[in-house]
Amino acid sequence: MKFTSTRDSDVSIDLSSALIAGLAPDGGLYVPRTLPELSVADFDGLETVAETGARLLRPFFADDPLANELDAICAEAFDFPAPLRSLKPEHTHVLELFHGPTAAFKDFGARFLAACMKRLRKPDRLPLTILVATSGDTGAAVAAAFHGLANLRVVVLYPDGRVSPRQAHQLGCFPGNVTALRVAGSFDDCQRLVKQALSDRELQQVVPLSSANSISLGRLLPQMAYYAHAAIRHWRRTGEPLNFVVPTGNLGNGLAAIMARACGLPIGEIALATNANRVLPDFFAGAVYSGRASIATLANAMDVGAPSNFERLAWLYPDNATLRSAFTAVSVDDEAIRATIGAGPSTHGEVFCPHTACAAHALERLRAERPEQDWAIVATAHPAKFEQIVEALIGHPIAPPEALAKLLSRPSHAEPMAAEYTSLGTVLKRRIRAE
Repeated sequence: MKFTSTRDSDVSIDLSSALIAGLAPDGGLYVPRTLPELSVADFDGLETVAETGARLLRPFFADDPLANELDAICAEAFDFPAPLRSLKPEHTHVLELFHGPTAAFKDFGARFLAACMKRLRKPDRLPLTILVATSGDTGAAVAAAFHGLANLRVVVLYPDGRVSPRQAHQLGCFPGNVTALRVAGSFDDCQRLVKQALSDRELQQVVPLSSANSISLGRLLPQMAYYAHAAIRHWRRTGEPLNFVVPTGNLGNGLAAIMARACGLPIGEIALATNANRVLPDFFAGAVYSGRASIATLANAMDVGAPSNFERLAWLYPDNATLRSAFTAVSVDDEAIRATIGAGPSTHGEVFCPHTACAAHALERLRAERPEQDWAIVATAHPAKFEQIVEALIGHPIAPPEALAKLLSRPSHAEPMAAEYTSLGTVLKRRIRAE
């Protein structure tokens, strides 16, 4: 299979080349030229997320240098569960994606990308620096996945003071080949700097760069696996498609569900739940799409004012009317997030993180129109990552899972940096010279 750019259909490269590049030369995002057509029968006899993922992704890896490694890559990356559990009330489920090493759904894509990159990177070349902007969870997942890998470096940019304390600790607790930068700005500033660096050919001659944000195909494609796995298991049990409410900021997680459905898997409706950053709900309500400055919310990992993956969504649905009719987007403000977390144990029998609470609240609003449909709330992070918010609302402590507790016991350090491109270039070049 070949991959092209959202901005230039003449671009045509294999998947491995797209993974290494991160961003297309014209600044666009890589997308497959075609999507495979799959059915539930294609997954007969497959029981694990790793097995489902390998079957789902095989067409995307066709004729690629990594094709023969795909089964091993999936087994290595998806070595933790993604359970689909029933909640209160009836017809409500939760897809738990926080059982990986950093207690967030980003572990799936980050570990998959790292497994690919370590197989692609030649030892006789300059170290490849994985540059990643994070609004909370991506950076830690990427740092954990790439930590200690030979000839690979990670530089994480995050908005200083706009991630939770435990998120910030995770971002800075990986010594050696990982550098954390706390940027005096917003996530959108961090994302702007990353895109500028990835498009800087002069810099790349000195510091070879790639991306691990959801703009990377190596993050996006594997996230389809847990949607496929949950939807297929639900279909085999009920004969009905499973509907999803996906918390989303940069639109990578939502787009993974959308692409899985486009490949023919038994996924019904897809609702996108955002926080008070309303660019997606406003578009789906009829407004012209326009990125804007992000605002800080309790669901900080979704504080995105210009979702990068909207470009891929527009590629998949080039007609705005068709796109608006295909999905629902719901904005949830901080007051509703607090109320949903506080009522979560009694309403759903579950404690939610602020991002998952956005999805739970959106579903409560959708239920009035769709009372009998099976919906899955996508739980993107463990609530213990946001203990300062959640514990006060539910009235008791939350014990962090074992993997998260281990990370929190490590020392942590992040360098301050201005939200200026010259500052980022200086850090990247200094890191290379130090090696």
